[in-house]
Amino acid sequence: MNQFFDAIVIGAGQAGPSLAGRLTTAGMKVALVERNLFGGTCVNTGCMPTKTLVASAYAAHLARRGTEYGIAIEAPVRIDMKRIKARADTVSTNARTNVEKWLRGMDGLTVIEGHARFEGPDVVRVGESLLAAPRIFINVGGRASVPDMPGVGMVDYLTNTSILKLDTVPRHLVVIGGSYIGLEFAQMYRRFGAEVTVVEMAPRLIAREDEDVSETVREILADEGITVRTSAMCIGFKPHSDGVAVDVDCTSGAPVVVGSHVLLAVGRRPNTDDLGLDNAGVAVDARGYIEVDDRLATNVPGIWALGDCNGRGAFTHTAYNDYEIVAANLLDGAERRVSERVLGYALYIDPPLGRVGMTEAEALKSGRKVLVSKRPMTRVGRAIERGETKGFIKIVADADSKQILGAAVLGVTGDEVIHGILNMMNAGAAYPTLQWAVPVHPTVSELIPTVLGDLKPVE
Repeated sequence: MNQFFDAIVIGAGQAGPSLAGRLTTAGMKVALVERNLFGGTCVNTGCMPTKTLVASAYAAHLARRGTEYGIAIEAPVRIDMKRIKARADTVSTNARTNVEKWLRGMDGLTVIEGHARFEGPDVVRVGESLLAAPRIFINVGGRASVPDMPGVGMVDYLTNTSILKLDTVPRHLVVIGGSYIGLEFAQMYRRFGAEVTVVEMAPRLIAREDEDVSETVREILADEGITVRTSAMCIGFKPHSDGVAVDVDCTSGAPVVVGSHVLLAVGRRPNTDDLGLDNAGVAVDARGYIEVDDRLATNVPGIWALGDCNGRGAFTHTAYNDYEIVAANLLDGAERRVSERVLGYALYIDPPLGRVGMTEAEALKSGRKVLVSKRPMTRVGRAIERGETKGFIKIVADADSKQILGAAVLGVTGDEVIHGILNMMNAGAAYPTLQWAVPVHPTVSELIPTVLGDLKPVE
């Protein structure tokens, strides 16, 4: 059975549905193919369920701190993991249902459930059907990477997907990987009552960040009783009567950590290995990411790749921005490019880390004349009032152009505060413009002009 369309969208993650909406509104006949769950990673196994769990963990943490605020809680805080999981499941299910309902009610769109494979540069097979279109958009996302570590095939392990199925609290969760996903789950489950150990091969956590950020994050986790083992160069696994024995090779501490559960949080890989990309001639890199140009077009005319599968961004918001770029260029006559994107992101531990642009180390390496300013949260009134004074604000700027190069806000509401700086960078405004703004008091954001006023050359 052959079906002909103006466009085919493969994947219903963050980019695909919105793109389908724009294409159908433009009068195109469109097919959207989804083989698993509508909404992609964010809705089903990423942002929405995990941040719901983070919220429950924060509620538990705050309840335990009640006496600091003059609130008496007579009984110990009790964790009902089944209800916590049910709450996260509900948030995810509702979002997924809404995405599917929207797509199925979209005029001009044919929704097809199944596994899409290319049979040529303009032909896709889904089951017994052949779909043809002059424009094909790939939005297939990614999944957890499982590296070939010694013994990994001999033990049970969790990924960021399977850990969401837990409805009991692990006795001892060993997290392999000291980066963004791993640290969020580490703090979350520590607050749920688990013993937690983080094992990281690198000398420090979240190695892409500045050293002061990494060290402060480690201190935040350690203050809550999380054990962090860095420089673990020989990670391996063996079955153990109490769960899993994890071999580590660190500068200090026991050489083996025994956990009841192990979470592998060591990176992501794209869902491109079973799409038949060779049949279409679509080029991928050594890691399987689809190679795209600055407009997100592949090497094959008429095929684009959006979201996690193209290696140009690993976030929900970059996937959505991929849609915006493609739609604007294709339908609005624009000339938008990925290289123009000012990248911001967050680490959702508590307090969160909001980041945008270059780190201080990256700015110095670029050869610019760099200005830096840093203020601890202990000197931020709003943080003091809330009793949440861990972390700091740091801004990096170019001494010659007066442009903000990057910033880190590690502290209460840091994931929100960073947007004021991100917006200024997007606007291309010099930092004095923000320095002389009149912010609302009392907020964390009101300290941004003060921090900018303290910018000094790096010694």
